[in-house]
Amino acid sequence: MSKFVIKGGKKLEGKIKVSGSKNAILALIPASLLITGRIIFKNVPRIRDVEVMIKIIEHLGATVFFENSTLEINTKNIGYRDLLIPEIKVLRASILFLGPMLAKFGRIKTFLPGGDVIGARPIETHLDGLKELGAQIETDGEIIEGKLNKFKNQKIILKEASVTATETLIMASAFSNKEIEFRLVALEPHVQALGQFLNMAGYKIKGVGTPFLKIKKDKRIKKEIVFKVPPDYIEAGSFLALAGATKSKILIENINPEELDATFAILNEMGLNYEIRKTSILVKPSKLKAVKKIQTGLYPKFATDLQPPFGVLTTQAEGVTLIHEWMYENRFGYLQELKYMGANVEILDPHRAIVIGPTPLYGKEVRALDIRAGISLLIAGLLAQGETIINEAEKIDRGYEKIEEKLKNLGAEIKRID
Repeated sequence: MSKFVIKGGKKLEGKIKVSGSKNAILALIPASLLITGRIIFKNVPRIRDVEVMIKIIEHLGATVFFENSTLEINTKNIGYRDLLIPEIKVLRASILFLGPMLAKFGRIKTFLPGGDVIGARPIETHLDGLKELGAQIETDGEIIEGKLNKFKNQKIILKEASVTATETLIMASAFSNKEIEFRLVALEPHVQALGQFLNMAGYKIKGVGTPFLKIKKDKRIKKEIVFKVPPDYIEAGSFLALAGATKSKILIENINPEELDATFAILNEMGLNYEIRKTSILVKPSKLKAVKKIQTGLYPKFATDLQPPFGVLTTQAEGVTLIHEWMYENRFGYLQELKYMGANVEILDPHRAIVIGPTPLYGKEVRALDIRAGISLLIAGLLAQGETIINEAEKIDRGYEKIEEKLKNLGAEIKRID
């Protein structure tokens, strides 16, 4: 395990660049199975989760080359193999191989996925949707076995707008000769990126960016495709929280501002001084005030993955903020760590907490419970007085590329100890 050691209390200044979307590339790597040939992804973050997904597709016979944010995957020698490998158990996104494996090979045998412990994250929506498509699915609580020989239904309504369930079903149905309609799908930018990629490859996916999709196989599937991964709007939001909390002047580059409407609505209420440019945002030091309520929701509402960084931001705002974590019941662990650092926090129940600010934070030894809790504690360490030690820093590496290098460029005093 590695740790970050931070000497906080400094105002930061400079430029910080947002990397390519973690959640987009984690779906695009399995989607490569739907193309027989050469796929080149640009703007790919070199993070731990991407490395795990690469190992999985290499297990199936793909040849992979990854350098300078360019990921090249050659699928010409892909063949069926059971996915009973350790990588499946450590990453929830490994569930995304379920759809393309069923589409390409008509079968799959794999472990149930692992991932962060942030609350109940069932895969019933994935499995129920696949069964409605016509798949035969069995699971014993550890292993999933599935077969898909022919499609049964042409209209499927998702019982919840799950991101990975939507992506799984899109990929599973890509080979259908008849148009299949999905209703009430997830709308997140990374879901849209998957649809755009498959359309570019030659598949027919109508309604990308809406709750209603229609999918059908085209006869002209390309054998080579180059696709640029969009910027990570969660990382962008995390850097906005960083700039606001540390009262620093920071230019955040490589952003699509249109994906951050819900984030801007909260920042406007808090009084953050920022300037939106075409693909960047300049944040200036601001006196912050509390927002009445931060409530997470499905995109385009405020993202649950931004709740922890914004929880830190509220510790520096004047007044009382209610945080309503609508989606997950185990996502407030980071608040206990912030309380240890001096924050005035009260957890009302598994889904609601209040933060009273502004309060000074003090350096302590804390633990990164998951990716987003980790980045929130990193932000807290940067604004805290004294030295902060963040254990299990490798969890932050799963979602944030070269984070200490980016922060050092802003003037942060941070070092990694392996």
